[in-house]
Amino acid sequence: MSANASPTGQQPTATYDSPFLKACRREPVPHTPVWFMRQAGRSLPEYRKVREGIPMLESCMRPELVTEITLQPVRRHGVDAAIFFSDIVVPLKAIGIDLDIKPGVGPVVEQPVRTRADLARLRDLTPEDVSYVTEAIGLLTRELGATPLIGFAGAPFTLASYLVEGGPSRTYENAKAMMYGDPELWADLLDRLAEITAAFLKVQIEAGASAVQLFDSWVGALAPADYRRSVMPASAKVFEAVAGYGVPRIHFGVGTGELLKLMGEAGADVVGVDWRVPLDEAARRVGPGKALQGNLDPTVLFSTPEAVETKTREVLDAAAGLEGHVFNLGHGVMPSTDPDALTRLVEYVHTRTAR
Repeated sequence: MSANASPTGQQPTATYDSPFLKACRREPVPHTPVWFMRQAGRSLPEYRKVREGIPMLESCMRPELVTEITLQPVRRHGVDAAIFFSDIVVPLKAIGIDLDIKPGVGPVVEQPVRTRADLARLRDLTPEDVSYVTEAIGLLTRELGATPLIGFAGAPFTLASYLVEGGPSRTYENAKAMMYGDPELWADLLDRLAEITAAFLKVQIEAGASAVQLFDSWVGALAPADYRRSVMPASAKVFEAVAGYGVPRIHFGVGTGELLKLMGEAGADVVGVDWRVPLDEAARRVGPGKALQGNLDPTVLFSTPEAVETKTREVLDAAAGLEGHVFNLGHGVMPSTDPDALTRLVEYVHTRTAR
């Protein structure tokens, strides 16, 4: 058990009363908390400087570097939570899957998973496999103090889509072919990935993460009936595995407007919403008892400061009646975003929502 969790779910005062965790618990907040997906780097010149010449996966395995990159946006933007710098394929690499993150492409798997025999390559993840994660989170929580750290992992469907396709895909034809054509193999693959994902999240929580987010980045490619039958059981298994820690669980996907209710039902405390669905409509779809996270279109940040404020007001107005709201973009920060635009956005949300 970490300093951030106990059997009763009570957390220490340092992060427990933070605006971010209060919003996740649907409690009154002094201002709407803000953090950004992919805030740990990408758009920051100081990030590019420390990452220079270091491959992505290697950078995720260096605790001091992970600590520095995770802290950079907290220092610069004044966000209400830090997101652990890592990648969704880190646990797969840690158990020995031959993959690499190729610049401009994304994760590429040397031998895709296509047969039952391939499942044997997906062994259990142990804390020793990712000792660098435990070390980095220890360093981070000491530095962050009252600012919560969000741990994260890729959801079983999104990890499966990379493993089966062998890399990024727009159509997911191989993954869907397995899902429809060999549903038993598909179910076993997702169940295996659920166990690996849950183990990875447990490591992060026990090391000190105050909340966790499950990224199902590509699940918007599925119809609701297929999600319910072929994906939701595995995601629910992940959320259930970490329920006892008492930390908020966030569930996010892209293009998931038709899946929002089901993604909440899978076990999330907070449902992430991309920019395609206004938050008041998202709240109707999700139903009561959940906080929402989102959902400014990341491309708005390339516009004028006035336009950013106008669009941000629209998001905040749509969120006015929510039980709990964490402000975020509707997807990750784009690499060419002006960092100053992000800093201004945080300040604007804090000022406009000050209670």
